Amino acid sequence: MDTKTKTYDRTTEDLGNLVHLEHVNILQPDQRPTTLFYVVALGGTRDPYVMVGLDNMWVNYGRTQMHMPSRDPQPQVLRGTIGFVVPDVDAVKARMKRVAAALAGTRFAWQDCGKTVEATCPWGNRVRCHPPAPEYGDGTQLGMVYIDYDAPAGSADGIARFYSEIMGAPAKLVSGSPGGAGKRAARVQVGRGQALYFSETDQPIPPYDGHHMEIYINDFSGPYRKLLERDLITMETDSHEWRFQKIVDPATGKLLFEVEHEIRSLKHPLYARPLVNRNPSQTNTAYLRGQDSFPGIY
Repeated sequence: MDTKTKTYDRTTEDLGNLVHLEHVNILQPDQRPTTLFYVVALGGTRDPYVMVGLDNMWVNYGRTQMHMPSRDPQPQVLRGTIGFVVPDVDAVKARMKRVAAALAGTRFAWQDCGKTVEATCPWGNRVRCHPPAPEYGDGTQLGMVYIDYDAPAGSADGIARFYSEIMGAPAKLVSGSPGGAGKRAARVQVGRGQALYFSETDQPIPPYDGHHMEIYINDFSGPYRKLLERDLITMETDSHEWRFQKIVDPATGKLLFEVEHEIRSLKHPLYARPLVNRNPSQTNTAYLRGQDSFPGIY
């Protein structure tokens, strides 16, 4: 083989330290409208093993989840948009139409954007559904693939430096996020098909209300030490988990954005836990044998 005939940009295969964005956690007051939106319309699956009571619900999307405790009458609203890949965007559109009447009087809304669907849950959280595509991971048919946060103008540079220098994640400035073409944003690589975006906006950003995201990382102690030196660790959960909330410019310490990060090691008992996923197109009136579960989840 002539090794000089081909050259490769090997950096395109670098994944960095953030291995997997597993869940977003938002408080919601009532499981009934939550079920209509996140299970019936979006096509998620209520976890049958964990959090099956009335005070919390975990909803599976491929290898990712939404965690939605219902212990507080005041809902939490993520300041941005959660991006999902779904196997059939047209089916999501049909299900959005189906739940619309039952969700009247809530903050529910949805828009047919052609190849994508943009929707707002009954409590005000924004989601965007995309068809499968290589940029969301080869073979990914269902899952949470990004969070696109609304970030203050002028913050993207420092946020990219924070994730690169403190968290060990490939991060760069981009000219647009999946739903915000033209916006200046920081893009942070998570695993092989997920990302965090921090898209600058001139619009007012609501105060942080305590919602969080959970990420598994490979180098568990390195970022911890750097955050501890800056007095940014907010919770020492156990040997497998710690948390922080403030994203700062590593050079100046200036606060740029706040969202709680639940950071787990790859030794965490829940890491790579198999998640049950149903086929949301299966019905009792048009039942197909052997089609109850959604295939291709790994």
